[in-house]
Amino acid sequence: MSVRAALAAAVRRLSEAGIEGAAGDARALMAEALGVGRDRLVLHLDEAMGAGARARLDAALARRVAREPVARILGRRAFWGREFTITPDVLDPRPETECLIAEALAGPAPARLIDLGTGSGAIIVTLLAEWSGARGVACDISPAALAVAGENAARHGVAGRLELVESDWFAAIEGRFDLIVSNPPYIAEAEMAGLAPEVRGHDPRAALCDGGDGLLAYRALGAGVMAHLAPGGSVLVEIGARQGIAVADILAQAGLVGVRVLLDLDGRDRVVAGHHPAETG
Repeated sequence: MSVRAALAAAVRRLSEAGIEGAAGDARALMAEALGVGRDRLVLHLDEAMGAGARARLDAALARRVAREPVARILGRRAFWGREFTITPDVLDPRPETECLIAEALAGPAPARLIDLGTGSGAIIVTLLAEWSGARGVACDISPAALAVAGENAARHGVAGRLELVESDWFAAIEGRFDLIVSNPPYIAEAEMAGLAPEVRGHDPRAALCDGGDGLLAYRALGAGVMAHLAPGGSVLVEIGARQGIAVADILAQAGLVGVRVLLDLDGRDRVVAGHHPAETG
């Protein structure tokens, strides 16, 4: 069987299983099975597909039919133009989180920043890669997640500027930072059953849900933010689509000023921003 015929069969199999974006998923899995870049796949369409590649593709398709995300099957996710390793211990970075990156990069480069609940490290590694003079701290309550963040930091050449700290939010954090960022678990317990199986069945539960109303992490952040934010420093946190008012109120009550809700490209609440009321200098 040619690669072209096998690819067409893969698209049909995923489509019949009700997978949205079946064609794109099939191409990604085919490229992986062949060991070629996705952008080079077209060059191999008329070649015969070997038994090994066919077996790899069949195994990957079975996982996708079972609603495992492609990024989980591949073990990596593209984010802000870079690839990040992901494992079952960390959240699969979402494209929406790039809204936080864009907002951060629109401001001045901080000397020191921290990512609370770093997971894969996608946020802080991206920012450190963009800000060559910055230094950062990535904290997570999960040692396994920190190991993934460390791997991604090394992969993108920022490990020497990143400290990894096992911490439950600010509990083990010392010092002040010019920028605090976080994409915490914000799914309420009552919302978990309604998530897509790709999310509910494959992202770590602790990275998705706080076991309560979806605001526990923001309350923890609010309780410690003023003790750890440098004068004139900024805070950027990702939020759920209906949490803008609630999270903005938590941060304002904590003492931040200029608190505002930023929308994603679909017009939904996505990031809450604020800053320390004191001016620098």
